[in-house]
Amino acid sequence: MEETQVKTKFCKYCGEKIPEDAIICTKCGRQIEQMKTDNPNIVINNTNTNTNVNKNTTVGYTGKPKNKWVSLLLCIFTICGHKFYEGKIGMGIVYLLTGGLFGIGWIIDIISLLFKPNPYYV
Repeated sequence: MEETQVKTKFCKYCGEKIPEDAIICTKCGRQIEQMKTDNPNIVINNTNTNTNVNKNTTVGYTGKPKNKWVSLLLCIFTICGHKFYEGKIGMGIVYLLTGGLFGIGWIIDIISLLFKPNPYYV
């Protein structure tokens, strides 16, 4: 009859010889190693229960929306009309009295209005 040799190891708590694949010591009963599983039980729950309660479509913008093209036409043909359209009465009066800050502010406003989104917020 052929005898098979069982591989052994020592318990780290009591020092007894135990089978190599043992998880619990056969003498002292203490757990030697963690159980090894090929398929760990992992639960992934990725359901999104968030609801958007923000009814405002202009999130991140403050002020009143203004049309870019109306403001640009007012700027070109009246020099100061776009400032009154935006609600900036004081700057409108300054533009009116100085000719659009001597033409420099007027040209800068035309260029800046061309690159603004439509609508823009003031």
